Amino acid sequence: MSEDRITDIGPPKYDTAWTPFIKKNYGKWLYHEELQPGVLKHVSETGDALFTVRIAGTRLMTTLHLRDMAAIADEFCDGMFRFTTRNNIEFMVSDEAKLEPLKTKLKADGHLIGGTGAGITNIVHTQGWVHCHTPAIDASGIVKAVMDELCDYFTTKRLPGKLRISLACCLNMCGAVHCSDISILGVHRKPPLVEHERLINVCEIPTTIAACPTAAIRPYNFEAGDKKIKSVQVNVERCMFCGNCYTMCPAMPLADPEGDGVALWAGGKVSNARSMPKFSKLITPYLPNNPPRWPEVVDAIKNVVEVYAANADPYERVGEWIERIGWEQFFKMTGLEFTFFHIDDYRFAMTTWRSSTQFKFTD
Repeated sequence: MSEDRITDIGPPKYDTAWTPFIKKNYGKWLYHEELQPGVLKHVSETGDALFTVRIAGTRLMTTLHLRDMAAIADEFCDGMFRFTTRNNIEFMVSDEAKLEPLKTKLKADGHLIGGTGAGITNIVHTQGWVHCHTPAIDASGIVKAVMDELCDYFTTKRLPGKLRISLACCLNMCGAVHCSDISILGVHRKPPLVEHERLINVCEIPTTIAACPTAAIRPYNFEAGDKKIKSVQVNVERCMFCGNCYTMCPAMPLADPEGDGVALWAGGKVSNARSMPKFSKLITPYLPNNPPRWPEVVDAIKNVVEVYAANADPYERVGEWIERIGWEQFFKMTGLEFTFFHIDDYRFAMTTWRSSTQFKFTD
């Protein structure tokens, strides 16, 4: 730890990870341009230019893969490369003479260059089955299946605007599904199974009850023969299948091969460009959880992307396109079914209802 640092809590100061070239030009950048999908050029007021080449990465990487990336960085980038928040890998070169050899090397090794501008960048996602105890779906597997189908949109600029896809393997949402153009969300549809005879031995009942955000858990005396065992009971009507109880109490498992599935959302964004940031909204309440390739999920997402690509105006994000044509028309054009699950019945939903006198008639 640095002598000047007061605490080890929180992330290190951002400039400690800068390359010398970036530190030299901090605050001096004049403009940047996209030379091709995945290749950016930043120009400083000093005349310095930095070239960035972005390739698709994965959230879970082997040490062998990282060594390969480090070897490429040693050869072309003075040993330095970085990761984006969406798991892309970026190589930065200040010597333009190294740019084409770097691109040639990456292509020869089978890497996809892209993920910038009017296209799809990598999918940010949660941990899924590999390292989480509450997921309804896998993360890496679905992301791999979806991007295998949409990779042409990663390497080219074939969309009206940016398109950001995210995945969260349950509604606790470690991923950014609340504000992405298209979001993949794992959903549980059955309440937790209470293992009464085990619960008292592995769980603290007060903390288990307190963990429920909807107050759906209450104390319960479970009768096992002639004796009563202290346990809990779940009010199914109040349960929202979040899995918080399982986090506190492993005797309340929630995962179920038939009940778990995938919900799709659309229309969110973080950007302030052209319109305010938007929350994603439900477009498909349930799709089956079919590993290893999740064909229903892949087909549904590809359908939305292609309809958006064919009908949106230049620079429009998915949510802006939907608001322009109306949600009724969106469901009609995509062929998605509108169900009662799409009706916002949240008790504080007044700010999300369409309460304006404006109305769009659609054919």
